[in-house]
Amino acid sequence: MVQAIWLVVFVLATFSAGYIGYSKYLSRFVELDEDRETPAHKYEDGQEYVPSKKPVLLGHHYSSIAGGAPVVGPITAAMWWGWVPAFLWIAIGNPLFGSVHDFMSLSSSIRHDGKSIGYIIGEYVGERGKNMILWFAFLTIILVIAVFALVVALVFNAYPESATASGIFIGLALLFGWYLYQLDGPFVPGAVAFIAMIFAGVWVGIQYPVAMVPGEYARGATVIFGGGLPFPPVLGSANIAAWIPVVILYAFVASVLPVWVLLQPRDFLTSSILYTGVGGTLLAVIVGTILGTASQPLVINLEAFHGFFGNPQFSFAPLFPLLFVTIACGTISGFHSLVSSGTTAKQLDKETDARLIGYGGMLGEGLLASVALITVAVYAQAPAGSGIGLALPNFATGGGIILTSFGLAQITGATFMGLVLVSFLLTSTDTAMRLGRYMLEELVGTPESSIQEFAANRYVNAGLQAFPAYVLVASGRWADLWPLFGGANQTLAALALLVATVWLASWDNTKQLLSTGVPMAIMFSVTVSALLYLALYQNLYQKFVQGNWADGATLTAQASAAVQIVIALVLVYLALSILRMGYKSVKEERGRFFDTGSEAPPAEPSDD
Repeated sequence: MVQAIWLVVFVLATFSAGYIGYSKYLSRFVELDEDRETPAHKYEDGQEYVPSKKPVLLGHHYSSIAGGAPVVGPITAAMWWGWVPAFLWIAIGNPLFGSVHDFMSLSSSIRHDGKSIGYIIGEYVGERGKNMILWFAFLTIILVIAVFALVVALVFNAYPESATASGIFIGLALLFGWYLYQLDGPFVPGAVAFIAMIFAGVWVGIQYPVAMVPGEYARGATVIFGGGLPFPPVLGSANIAAWIPVVILYAFVASVLPVWVLLQPRDFLTSSILYTGVGGTLLAVIVGTILGTASQPLVINLEAFHGFFGNPQFSFAPLFPLLFVTIACGTISGFHSLVSSGTTAKQLDKETDARLIGYGGMLGEGLLASVALITVAVYAQAPAGSGIGLALPNFATGGGIILTSFGLAQITGATFMGLVLVSFLLTSTDTAMRLGRYMLEELVGTPESSIQEFAANRYVNAGLQAFPAYVLVASGRWADLWPLFGGANQTLAALALLVATVWLASWDNTKQLLSTGVPMAIMFSVTVSALLYLALYQNLYQKFVQGNWADGATLTAQASAAVQIVIALVLVYLALSILRMGYKSVKEERGRFFDTGSEAPPAEPSDD
């Protein structure tokens, strides 16, 4: 059997090479300048544009991008196709695809006043292209909110301790923001004190776990908020169903508050838990292997490769293209382009911070995905590929086994890993809704009518995301939502790489386009294939043409499947249309590379 330590060594080697070598090259390539004024300083308003200390912004950015997807996706993929293809896609794909994607999204945004990728492509291909990519991003955001709200509810149900700790954590984050920005308290002693209180909140959560519905919690909650709530069960649980609207309501409130009130301080505090969980687990693998202090040998107990069509215990699932959308984060994620160009670019203190926060932040998510895969590979008991409800406990249970290397009891380590998981799920959910607000505001532009003013209202446009997200979760199945979310998310990543390619081509005719163009082409081919597979085969053919499923399915389930078909096909249409417009723009700007004898356009300044 392969020892888990070799996976740690391999991923640390590829990620270190990427950061030390490739990210340094990219920083020079886009000419990052620490003396150039960033949008955070140029448009500082105390609401959205707020210059932030590098560790604070890194904490916000990392917490926002590192949601539940890099945990659930690698676990599911490893159980389905084997740990080798899943691990290689993370360890090699991240520094060449995902980290480049995040860095270029952030860099292009700060050169365009902190605007979104939709605005940037509109500058080069026109208003129609801008609106199409904004609508694509908005639809993806709704799927993100729906999926993450469900995952948070699942974690709260499986680990009610985390619900208590999360409530305490949010309260402390509000106090930390007041301490930093209203009292102007010193950063270091304040951070130490509040981080200590966060871990004290973990202890309180273990002592007083919380559930919404009595009798359904897995770990004996002692405080009950309610019972008999009028929510139809989700995944067979009324407690999960009751938590979903609570999570979405939290995201609604958090998304309309100024960033300094909750977003920035909470994400910095969250990052302390994430660094402890991810770094501690990787270190525990090394310590446990060398010193033999773990409760069991830290070896890979999963099958290396189940075959192209996956584990025979589960249903038919081709490795191409589904592996690359099942691991919807950890390698590359379009959602990160919305974070980078939506909130992070508006808070960047210096341009040179983009290397650590953009490229390095994505490597950090890759480490989280690697930790998730290693935990399930060590435990390798429950079939995580058969459902999200089994994937999450695997992460906590396997993590608990690994943390016994430090002398912790397995239950203590498992509880902590459950809290690590939920600590960043909430941050990604409300950040997604805030980004959705930005998408709608850019679509509306300057309001010229009462209807446009209504749509631009931050409370209204947050509600326009919350309602459909809840409907999708309440009426759909996780097995359908997850690959659709993954396909949309990864296609958005391809579009973000297209935006970067168009920007580079328009900026300077001497800029090479391979660093963004090659991963863009690969991701387009993968994700469009996946969306068509999901729409035409998995939903249309299997559920409606064959007829067996439709005969026994509820009307709500049939409507949900039909909506998913429409969403997938609309996303494919939007993606291909934007690709065509982007290709035309690049061809015009780089005419001498496509049309013999044509002249290259004059170079444009990088800061517009």
